[in-house]
Amino acid sequence: MANTPESAGLDGYAARIEALARQLGLEFAPVEFELVPDSFMAEIAIYGLPVRMRHWSFGVRYIHQLVHQKMGNSHMFEVMFPGDPCHAYMAEHNSIAENTLVTAHVLGHADFASRNALFLRFGAMAGQHILEQSAARAQRLEAALQRHGQEAVEAVLDAALALEQHVDIHAELHRPPYAAPSAPAGVTGKQDRTGVDDPFAQRYRRLPGEAAALEAHEAARARLAQRPLLPPQAEYDLLWFIARYGPELADWERDIFLAVREESFYFYPVYACQIMNEGWASYWHARLLREARFLPPALYLSAIKSHSDVVRPYAGEHQQALAVNPYHLGFCMWEHIIECEGLAQARQICRDDDDFSFIRNYLDGELADRLGLFVHESRRDGETRLANRDLRAIREAILAPKYNYGAPCIAATLLNDDGSLVLRHDHQRDGRGLDLERAEQVLAYIARVWRRPVTLHTADFRGTPRVLRSKTDGVPEPPAPTVPAPTPTPTPAGSPMQH
Repeated sequence: MANTPESAGLDGYAARIEALARQLGLEFAPVEFELVPDSFMAEIAIYGLPVRMRHWSFGVRYIHQLVHQKMGNSHMFEVMFPGDPCHAYMAEHNSIAENTLVTAHVLGHADFASRNALFLRFGAMAGQHILEQSAARAQRLEAALQRHGQEAVEAVLDAALALEQHVDIHAELHRPPYAAPSAPAGVTGKQDRTGVDDPFAQRYRRLPGEAAALEAHEAARARLAQRPLLPPQAEYDLLWFIARYGPELADWERDIFLAVREESFYFYPVYACQIMNEGWASYWHARLLREARFLPPALYLSAIKSHSDVVRPYAGEHQQALAVNPYHLGFCMWEHIIECEGLAQARQICRDDDDFSFIRNYLDGELADRLGLFVHESRRDGETRLANRDLRAIREAILAPKYNYGAPCIAATLLNDDGSLVLRHDHQRDGRGLDLERAEQVLAYIARVWRRPVTLHTADFRGTPRVLRSKTDGVPEPPAPTVPAPTPTPTPAGSPMQH
């Protein structure tokens, strides 16, 4: 940390809290803490990393973040990056009490990342030094900007960042190209399958017009043997497919797609385990503060007040929130699990689960009633009303936004002979249609880098099938930020602390 009076006092508490954490059985890689200005905290929160590839969309997000902060809807205490070592950034404007709480909170995150199977798997694939890797990618992008110009580089980034969630999280990060299909035993691409020794086949081939038809058939078979069907099955990893099979992509363009894909792999566990992870860190920061007898009473009370602000279910006094606060829900669930099943079982759940299994297996009716959870519906006329309190509906409403990395299920299904690409949206699996205006914009981005026509089979918000085709004239304008269509969501609450 920077050598200031504030940090000097904090350093002493931080070292003793870390020692206490290890005594209580927390396991974690070394954690490097750094105090940074508020503006830098905002940039990290928006870009997702301290140094990352530059793009105009991050500027739009930055403005939105500043508006939320000005309105009092957002307070960033820290941003933490798992790895070896872990990196944690704390805001300079935080009090010593707040940063003492943040220190304990970060140690809880580090313990979770060292245990959870999803974090371990994706960390092994994407590497444990994300900050250095992202900085190196940003440097390569700057070199591409100097060499190829801003317009060319931004066209590639427009497409790659529009598809950043369209990765196959079940596949490996470093995957080979499709295997070439093998011919059946004893069969070659030029063999006549009609049976040259069969007298009937020979007479058939001499019929008027049959020789030409057979020759065309053999030519088509030869073409298929030379260029097998691509993709061999529906391919949902659009970033990988475009980087690998884009017909005219230059190496630097493929590098951008693969860089965005690798960062998406790194971020996926944070996304898929948000409720578990924030709840685990909140449980441990509360417990560490409670057992840290060395903290002065005034500092402890101030830190516990910050804890209450973090894990409360609503944004203000006497309010009923219409969104779940992951800190509140996760904290209450872990307290409930540890009370009922013990810490050893909680650590096993921490190791094996993600938010999907965590919510479905451990959010029971008793806890849902105690937390006042319900499903609400927001109507187009502005009315919001309670839909039901069914436990299964509550669980699925919490999880609905998290399916498929929060992105629609869209796959590359056919690469035609002329290089045109067919995409298909599995809207029945999604249970919803697309915003067609925004879909057309993303399609235009893809077509600019694919450099061939691109077609998307989808459905509108009513479920009516639609076919969108890329336009070749003009350069698309950046898409304006959109508000998602109203969908049933559970409650409570807003989040006063962000990651």
